[in-house]
Amino acid sequence: MAAQAVEGAAVTALRTVFHRVRQAAERSGRHADDVRVVAVSKTKPVSLIRHVYDAGHRCFGENYVQEFIEKAPQLPEDIDWHFIGHLQSNKAKSLLAAVPNLSMVQGVDNEKIANHLDRAVSSVGRKPLAVMVQVNTSGEISKSGIEPTSCLELVKHVKSSCPNLVFSGLMTIGMPDYTSTPENFRIEMGSTNVRIGSTIFGPREYPKKQ
Repeated sequence: MAAQAVEGAAVTALRTVFHRVRQAAERSGRHADDVRVVAVSKTKPVSLIRHVYDAGHRCFGENYVQEFIEKAPQLPEDIDWHFIGHLQSNKAKSLLAAVPNLSMVQGVDNEKIANHLDRAVSSVGRKPLAVMVQVNTSGEISKSGIEPTSCLELVKHVKSSCPNLVFSGLMTIGMPDYTSTPENFRIEMGSTNVRIGSTIFGPREYPKKQ
């Protein structure tokens, strides 16, 4: 597919996503502005992200540190960047140093990464960083996230022992059900943060292994 067609399809898909979010919010008696849509742009080129940005969207998510720190400097500084997924503690400082407009890390799932992020924020001298605690509610081994029974202790740790972090809620990923839409995928259930990737940008383009 030609680049222009891909870009046009992404913008059309983004508008469709916002329409669906608005409808879902209305069904649950909420306002659409209360739901943040994070356009997950991992594996996608800077040119495509820029096109979606030019269409008016500002909130994007990445989850590969090296790719993130290469792409972010090439894009406008007013992007509201989110790091999603599991962040290795030894990469916290390099990520924060390279992406000063990182506004949130959505994958804090243990005290070690919380502590590393807290120290990294302090060392680079930036404003406090918003974080979500990731909880593995589906019990899948393939997914990272703290066990629900240990969630409260981690939240308390972030709030009481990490002065450079701002606890901003819980993040969960439900178990897919390809025959229906399970409850944990309906934003009417109270979601205020929705991550949308391939629906907007198309299938992910992972590099072929040599």
